[in-house]
Amino acid sequence: MTLMQKFLGASAALALSAGAATAEPALMYDLGGKFDKSFNEAAYNGATRWATDTGQSYREIEVTSEAQRVQAATRLAEAGFNPIVVLGFQNAATMEEVAPNYPDTSFAIIDVNWLDIPNLRQISFAEHEGSYLVGMLAAMASESDTIGFIGGMDVPLIRHFACGYAQGAKAVNPDIEVIANMTGTTPAAWNDPVKGGELTKAQISQGADIVYAAAGGTGVGVLQAASDAGIFSIGVDSNQNHLHPGSVLTSMLKRVDNAVYDVFQAGVEGFESGVVVMGLENDGVGYAVDENNEALITAEMSTAVEDAKAKIIAGEIDVVAYYDNDSCPALDF
Repeated sequence: MTLMQKFLGASAALALSAGAATAEPALMYDLGGKFDKSFNEAAYNGATRWATDTGQSYREIEVTSEAQRVQAATRLAEAGFNPIVVLGFQNAATMEEVAPNYPDTSFAIIDVNWLDIPNLRQISFAEHEGSYLVGMLAAMASESDTIGFIGGMDVPLIRHFACGYAQGAKAVNPDIEVIANMTGTTPAAWNDPVKGGELTKAQISQGADIVYAAAGGTGVGVLQAASDAGIFSIGVDSNQNHLHPGSVLTSMLKRVDNAVYDVFQAGVEGFESGVVVMGLENDGVGYAVDENNEALITAEMSTAVEDAKAKIIAGEIDVVAYYDNDSCPALDF
């Protein structure tokens, strides 16, 4: 069974057992909650799958404020958990402060690839590749030739999603209009479904008939508003097709679950630090088709997207990354 310690406030102490087995891994969620139905929940799914497959246990912790990040990671290391996975680019500073103090502990961080720490595995994703594919699907399904994108916190990572989405849509229809909005500029933008719903309604009023949400828990509001209005939405990170069957066109899968599973397993088989990039080629990103949306994806759509996927992997289609020059050829922010 997994054990979870929730913080009750910014000053709450983290009670960890001093007798924890040193081989037991730990997972520290980012802000927004474990069951955000998106990024954090994908990590949870990977951890629970590992526990089921191996019969072993792990520790999981939710933080509720910025101030708890360093405290949580430090106390996990002090208690002997190993390896320790932390989620989100906002924990880069956490790792810079904590990991060097525990050189015998293996750490991993999701969505970071620029740190120089010898006992840290950094895992990043080619989100623009997966977003390109769902952008194609959106353009093929749109009847208004206007589609939307709603991001969470306005940071390069989320612009990276939007940039791939717009490129995929315009590869299908060069004249399609892509409306993009961000929810905010602080971490609260990841968990504001009301604002997500309001932005969705605003985009619908501008003609959007499909809206892609890359906004963590905020995206739940996007999908709900789209369903209420009778238009399609596109989910992100986890497979969100089941949230509104027949309304969610597809979900852009970011396989955080695989990343967490691999790190936990590496704690058993042998941990390696360094940078790992997960994209289409190694099943790091993709799109979801299941019983909840298979009737929405025509054979023509599937063929076109699978062809593009093969060409991206082969290098025949170059999806421009927002990170390359802080701009996007297909979308003005």
